[in-house]
Amino acid sequence: MEFRASHRYAHMSAKKARPAADLIRGLNVNRALVLLEGHPTRGASIFYKVLRSAIANAGQNDAVDVDRLVVSDARVDEGPLIHGRPRFRPGPMGRAMPLRRRTSHFRIAVSEQEAN
Repeated sequence: MEFRASHRYAHMSAKKARPAADLIRGLNVNRALVLLEGHPTRGASIFYKVLRSAIANAGQNDAVDVDRLVVSDARVDEGPLIHGRPRFRPGPMGRAMPLRRRTSHFRIAVSEQEAN
């Protein structure tokens, strides 16, 4: 069984957060929490909170052993621009330069590891 958690509309570009997702994908949840706690990026701190939420969601089911959970899917998708459109700043020689304030959707899925 798979348990999910997400954080939508985070004020961060998806490109900056994807290395943190690549870091934890496929790892045991305890190992992933330790790695995210020590990682210096802002995306890692958001993933830390989302992973704890997914673990809590799995903990609601009595049949699941929380210590055997594995991060089966971790991804960051692009969200809409803030205010829905690019804004503009002055550029050189009278030009206008677009300012795209991006958002992201963080998604994590954890599942119980198969018994060997």
